[in-house]
Amino acid sequence: MKKSAFFVLFSMVVATACNSQPPASPRIKAESSNVTVAYGQPSKKDRKIFGALIPFGEIWRTGANEATEITFKKDGMFGGTALKAGTYSLFTIPGEKEWTVVLNPTLKQWGSYDYDKIKDKDVLKITVPAQATKEPVEKLTFAVSDDKLDFMWDTAMFSVPLKF
Repeated sequence: MKKSAFFVLFSMVVATACNSQPPASPRIKAESSNVTVAYGQPSKKDRKIFGALIPFGEIWRTGANEATEITFKKDGMFGGTALKAGTYSLFTIPGEKEWTVVLNPTLKQWGSYDYDKIKDKDVLKITVPAQATKEPVEKLTFAVSDDKLDFMWDTAMFSVPLKF
């Protein structure tokens, strides 16, 4: 009897492991020669995103699952503010007219649930104008070059000028 129960339990564990699905929001990277953004990429899936799923005026991890991380390979300027080379968690506060972009050195944050515990470590907080995309963007997307960082999802967009 014990062997049968063990065999059934073992079979369930193996079957679960063999049938595991990839994450619904995969972690991907956008890169330039000086900047890398690693983020969980959720999809719109016919949902209203900003002002609904993602509330205006509240801190957000700017992606899915683990907070988005941005790495600068050398010192530079982020939105006109000097920034040391390194890796930072990237949070945002979406707004209808402007977005606040926050960089914090505390890494491996799950979402923004513990942001209040680390916000005193923020190294940078800038405000950028909210923009609209021409067409809805299904998957959250960052585009990076050595002169700007673009964020696009649903019909929302913002850009941060970069300089190295």
